[in-house]
Amino acid sequence: MWYEILPGFALMTVCLFIPGIATAQIHKFTNGGKEKRLAKVPYQWVLIQRDKRLSGTGLYYQSKGLENIK
Repeated sequence: MWYEILPGFALMTVCLFIPGIATAQIHKFTNGGKEKRLAKVPYQWVLIQRDKRLSGTGLYYQSKGLENIK
């Protein structure tokens, strides 16, 4: 019947979700607990460069906090 397709559908769904979830987890692990930021428009690139400058370490994903920004 129609329910015979459910195991195959479930397997296919899981296999399609694994790459997306794995990529997000790998980015979190390599970027100090934060997901990777993408600059799709020039303004986003400016924000990433600002965060690199303000962090003091040259890494956009390490923030100092508002109390440390002069």
